[in-house]
Amino acid sequence: MGILEKFKLDGKRAFVTGGARGIGRSIVTAFLEAGADVAIVDTDIAEARRAADELKSIGPRVIAIEADVTDQAQVERMVAEVVSTFGELNVAYCNAGICINAKAEEMTFEQWRKVMAVNADGVFLCAQAAGRQMIKQGKGGSIISIASMSAHIVNFPQPQCAYNASKAAVIHLSKSLAVEWVGKNIRVNTISPGYIATELITRSPELTDLIAEWEKQIPMHRLGRPDELQAISVYLASDSSLYTTGSDFVIDGAFTCV
Repeated sequence: MGILEKFKLDGKRAFVTGGARGIGRSIVTAFLEAGADVAIVDTDIAEARRAADELKSIGPRVIAIEADVTDQAQVERMVAEVVSTFGELNVAYCNAGICINAKAEEMTFEQWRKVMAVNADGVFLCAQAAGRQMIKQGKGGSIISIASMSAHIVNFPQPQCAYNASKAAVIHLSKSLAVEWVGKNIRVNTISPGYIATELITRSPELTDLIAEWEKQIPMHRLGRPDELQAISVYLASDSSLYTTGSDFVIDGAFTCV
């Protein structure tokens, strides 16, 4: 098999949480273009369905599923629906996440728990449900979670201790799962993006000054684009990465180098 063939996702069935917009939608697009069947998982089912309709021209086997990743029952139903529709699950892409910028001394416990519930608990529940299904199938698979460069550094000037802590948890959780499931041929890896210019970021007037500050800090002097996470995502989902597990891939324009 040639190298380009190894990157194809023909016959792979995947879900992408937070897949209706931003990074998630970009990854759904890449997976479809590479040949996978994909479930767009989101709490905003209207937007997920809209995205699925718009992407059917790329890959007709794309569906929308409503699920809250912090709810174990909903996560398990989501995986069951993916399997019922596509026949099996081969790739789990845990992308859903939130950030609350609040000073540590002012952050409420409810705010802390909300961030941890989505970013850490949600990744665990989705990875656990996907892992159980992959073990049941006996074919292995790939679990990919979006962490952040914030797992490696402390962002400045915005205060986001809960986000930073949750993303560090995602990386170490994934390393732990990688070791536990290596004998099941289930690969578990993380991607740690830097500042990415999603519509949520670029269309928020209150972030204009912050974006200017970030661009000064980034050695490349620009934010990344969602599509610049597609190649590493397809690599990790494909058979070209069969010896890659327990790894974290930092895609940040060299931000964490300085």
